[in-house]
Amino acid sequence: MKIIRKSIFWLHLVVGLLAGVLVLVMAVTGITLAYERQLTVLADNFGIDAPEDAQQLGIEEILASHTSKPPSSITVESDLSQPVALQYGREKTEFIHPYTGASLGEGNTVVRSFFKTMLTWHRWLGREGAQRDMGKALIGAGNLMFLFLVVSGIYLWFPKKWSVKGLKAVTLLQKRLKGRARDWSWHNVFGFWAALPLLIVVSCGTVISYPWATALVFSIAGEKMPQRKRHGGGDHGENKPLSTAGLDAALASVKNANPDWETIQLQLPAGKAAKFTVSDSHRGRPDKRREVMVEMPTAEILKTEGFESFGTGRKARTWIRWIHTGEAGGLPGQTIAGLAAASSIILVWTGFALAWRRFTKRKSRKTDTPATA
Repeated sequence: MKIIRKSIFWLHLVVGLLAGVLVLVMAVTGITLAYERQLTVLADNFGIDAPEDAQQLGIEEILASHTSKPPSSITVESDLSQPVALQYGREKTEFIHPYTGASLGEGNTVVRSFFKTMLTWHRWLGREGAQRDMGKALIGAGNLMFLFLVVSGIYLWFPKKWSVKGLKAVTLLQKRLKGRARDWSWHNVFGFWAALPLLIVVSCGTVISYPWATALVFSIAGEKMPQRKRHGGGDHGENKPLSTAGLDAALASVKNANPDWETIQLQLPAGKAAKFTVSDSHRGRPDKRREVMVEMPTAEILKTEGFESFGTGRKARTWIRWIHTGEAGGLPGQTIAGLAAASSIILVWTGFALAWRRFTKRKSRKTDTPATA
């Protein structure tokens, strides 16, 4: 038992040193992204006053006024004070006044650019273009090593001998501690309180990073992971005229069939069947989101697919991204995820400090040992 514990300890230490910088990057960016959605809304500060007796413009009219480059999607909200959003792939989002059709710009570009940079570092280690695959692989490896650190750390946390004094030492911060004793205390205490949220967040991150982990989720659910659809590398309609005829009628059909809608997004170009994504709640609630296919130009609803129609494996995989960010639990969940990320920074710092003290102490011992004749 002693040999096993010692082996796990050294593995924990070595993996921690190897993954420390990657964990630090994920933790810092994770904290900054914790409230991205709410902070972006506040920074944009859209509060459109509806003119008296004014009618909102139809999406056909809005799209007809912005034909220089067809958007990849258009989003409307039930909140009449919010603008219509034209999404141009990952490049930008342009906001449109729903009553005048005037462009309101791209929102607060400073805040949006900051969060985009943080997301790039969180997902791809700051890499762009062809180097994204390398960055993604490094982040994935760091996440997997982090998962090992969390699991092995939980094992190493358990005291060798249980006592009230020993339990307090690894669950409560002790005053007046300095040096190695302080680092050891902080490493154990923050590790203890952050263990469960970190286990959940990092496990979800592993599933997001690796297809084999996703396949494991489906396997546990007794299902086979579906093959991902490969999209062609076309221009997505950038050089083709955008047909908008019938979109207003199609949107009206979707609204009538979904009276509790909050946001509706239309994928463009529509083609023979328009694809709408309808959400009844916060976008972090996948169980309140569904896809609606509408025939063009008759505006007849062909199919509605919601969360309830998914298998267990797909339901679990759909929730995992939102559990990873904490958004599945609303503001409390985001706060817990953010605090877990903050704890990770302390764990990396104290882990490096403890390793440094351990190795420098050993080196000094060897230096101080007198030579034997």
